[in-house]
Parts: sequence; structure tokens; C-alpha cells
Amino acid sequence: MILPAEGDFRLVDDAATARLGAGVAHALALGDAICLWGPLGAGKSTLARGLIRALTTPTEDVPSPTFTLVQFYETPSLTIAHFDLYRIARASELAEIGLDEALDDGAAIIEWPERLEGHLPPDRLDIELAAAGKGRDEHRTARLTPHGTWEGRPIEF
Repeated sequence: MILPAEGDFRLVDDAATARLGAGVAHALALGDAICLWGPLGAGKSTLARGLIRALTTPTEDVPSPTFTLVQFYETPSLTIAHFDLYRIARASELAEIGLDEALDDGAAIIEWPERLEGHLPPDRLDIELAAAGKGRDEHRTARLTPHGTWEGRPIEF
């Protein structure tokens, strides 16, 4: 199913979250950023893993870059930089991690983009993940908000 890169989606399990990542992966272009918003445990790493595996291999080792701050993945079409900014205390530290260079050379997935303090990439897809429901109805929601070149771009999901 082709969907616009805007709206609210219900994700019933981790597999659905990974499928959304894969759908986003196939719409990714040079210079794009995917900004993953949400609290701990919301599914940001699951979505990032699904995106990266869709462009590399289904068994690609995709560790969370919480301590390394960034992991790079070579794909047939572009280089993906996976940033986890959770441990960044000040926006001034960001100049050292190479976000601008990553966007010049490929695309970026950014967990905890609020650490960028107003310096978000202009061509980005914001994905806000949250837990919803109770008991048997427990699930995640994803709100997609496109910016720049993402506006009007479809996603296959």
C-alpha cells in the first residue's frame, strides 16, 4: 500500500514498526534525514533497524549507537549514518559528530533529535513514536510529519 509521508499510523507490534522503517527506507534519498522522536522504549531503534536492514541485508547487525554516537552502513545506493544523540548534553557537541557531512555523503537516521536544539535538517521526515492502548489493545502509534523534500513523497507500507 502506498501512503503519503504524513499522518498517524497504528503499529501493532515490533514487526509492524520494522515494516514502517523498511517503507521509509525505500523512499530515502541523498541528503535526507529521518528524525525519530519518542520516549525510551517507544520503538525508535526497532524502526531504525528495520530501515537499515531493508537497505543492507535482513541479518545486518544494527546495534544502538548510544555509546558510539554514530554507526555507518554502506548500502548499494548511499551511506546511512545512524545517530543516537541521547548522551549529548549540549548542541555545541554536535559539530564534532559529523551530521552535516553525513547528509552531504548519504542520509541520516537521528534518534533523540531534540538534542539538536533547533538545528534540525531541513529535508527530514519526523517520526514520533508513542505507546498507546492497554492490555490486548496495547500498540504503538507513529505520527509522520514531512519537511522540505519529504513533503508529498509517498511511502510504501
